[in-house]
Amino acid sequence: MSSATGLAPGDSVEFQRALPAEDIIAFAALSGDDDPVHVDADFARGTVFGRCIAHGAHVMALVSAASSLMSRRAAAAGCRGTPVSAGYDRIRFTHPVFAGDALTVRYTIEAVEESPARSLSRFEVTNQEGRTCLVGTHILRFA
Repeated sequence: MSSATGLAPGDSVEFQRALPAEDIIAFAALSGDDDPVHVDADFARGTVFGRCIAHGAHVMALVSAASSLMSRRAAAAGCRGTPVSAGYDRIRFTHPVFAGDALTVRYTIEAVEESPARSLSRFEVTNQEGRTCLVGTHILRFA
């Protein structure tokens, strides 16, 4: 375990959340992204998706929640800094997320650096069928 971060490669957390249609509509209002593929069922039926899909940024917000769980784990382990996101890389949306999907984010530390104090993690979001919807990497810096 890193003395600067309180984390070690292989440390992992999971965050689960369902995305009901009401949450997708609320996210559209909050973000200002009211593209009809997200909010208009009649329009979405005529697309390749066949129904409304969640915003990519909405799904990414769940990754942020998982990162926060890892930050709390680091604090409990005695990290010396304040964990803050330093960015996301290699983000790929591999399968659409539909209203009603139950998602699981798995966030796993791949590497820890002492100076500067930061962790490099891989995340994967899967739906209730085990289908991967989103993958990427995240840098958590300890300021």
